[in-house]
Amino acid sequence: MQNFKSFKDFQEYIAKRFTHVSQETFGWLAIIVLHTSTLPSLLALMSGLTDRVPPVDMVILVWTALTLLFIRSAIQKDMLNLVTNGLGFIFQAALLALVFLK
Repeated sequence: MQNFKSFKDFQEYIAKRFTHVSQETFGWLAIIVLHTSTLPSLLALMSGLTDRVPPVDMVILVWTALTLLFIRSAIQKDMLNLVTNGLGFIFQAALLALVFLK
């Protein structure tokens, strides 16, 4: 528990913590959205609801963004993001393999 000498100290503490939490939260949300952006169309294709594959440009943009985030994580030596991006690559590759080898 942190002791605050004044209300201003409390406000600064909350502002600092909220900014950090918001940055981390938006970073994680960006990674989750990128990893799951092709998921609905790939699952619909696998279940037979549609015969259209996801657009190639969308897949290329998603993989490029994931690659850039992976490189960023490697430079920052952020093991958590390295592992989650690595697992995301494996998951995306497995889904694409299931679609095209089915």
